[in-house]
Amino acid sequence: RMFLNQLQKDLEEVKELLTNATRKRVRDVLVAEKQKLELEIKNQPPPKPKDVTEEERSSLGGYTVKINNYGWDQSDKFVKIYISLNGVQKLPAENVQVNFTERSFDLLVKNLNGKNYTMTFNNLLKPISVEGSSRKIKTDMILVMCKKKREEKWDCLTQVEKESKEKEKAAYDTADPSEGLMNILKKMYAEGDDEMKRTINKAWVESREKQYKGDIPMDI
Repeated sequence: RMFLNQLQKDLEEVKELLTNATRKRVRDVLVAEKQKLELEIKNQPPPKPKDVTEEERSSLGGYTVKINNYGWDQSDKFVKIYISLNGVQKLPAENVQVNFTERSFDLLVKNLNGKNYTMTFNNLLKPISVEGSSRKIKTDMILVMCKKKREEKWDCLTQVEKESKEKEKAAYDTADPSEGLMNILKKMYAEGDDEMKRTINKAWVESREKQYKGDIPMDI
């Protein structure tokens, strides 16, 4: 590309010299040089088309945001994923791309308010039909429609979610119901904010006090 710019500048200068040249010999030399430069420019390989996303990324300083928030729903035939993005309806339709495979999809939203947005779902719980799946652009929202291969209810979206649900269930499915309750309380405590922690601590202290006063049996 730089080399082509240099050739074009040389050609411009040769043309300028030609307009001022009066001696035939000088003119002949310049005309020959002009033809040589024009041929060289013509034979330059065309500029390589730049990958669109790469071009936009460089113009955006490579700023790509990963989308983590979504909602989902299902019908007999479709699993629907709702992704909120302010102003997405103002983009050209080709800026919102979704690639589907039988067990995954990835979304790329290009150049929305100076940023790219991506979201990937791998290991979907069950297979989907690539041809039957699509996306719809709504006001401030993208709706990804995954066509189910079989009309059956999905308990969750991905294999990973299913496994983590099963592990949680196994942890709470203990013979001792009070132990199951303790596990739930521990989890709520671990994941809760300060207010939640205070509430659980208070409830715990009060239940211990009642035990000591003999208001409730010790084995509960």
